Amino acid sequence: MSLISLAVTLIVIGVLLWLVNSYIPMDGKIKSILNAVVVICVVVWLLFAFGILHHSGDITVPRVG
Repeated sequence: MSLISLAVTLIVIGVLLWLVNSYIPMDGKIKSILNAVVVICVVVWLLFAFGILHHSGDITVPRVG
């Protein structure tokens, strides 16, 4: 993923979150939960994008016996 597409994606996410926070009336608690969920998802996505986290897919379960 190029740096330009990464920046554009972050700008779009930020504008969408700003629009939701500004124009959709909701309780402050719900708004803060929504903001936290979006920030956590973006951070995890960035960690995957930069290769810090990897899609393992290999879950090993120890054999007993």
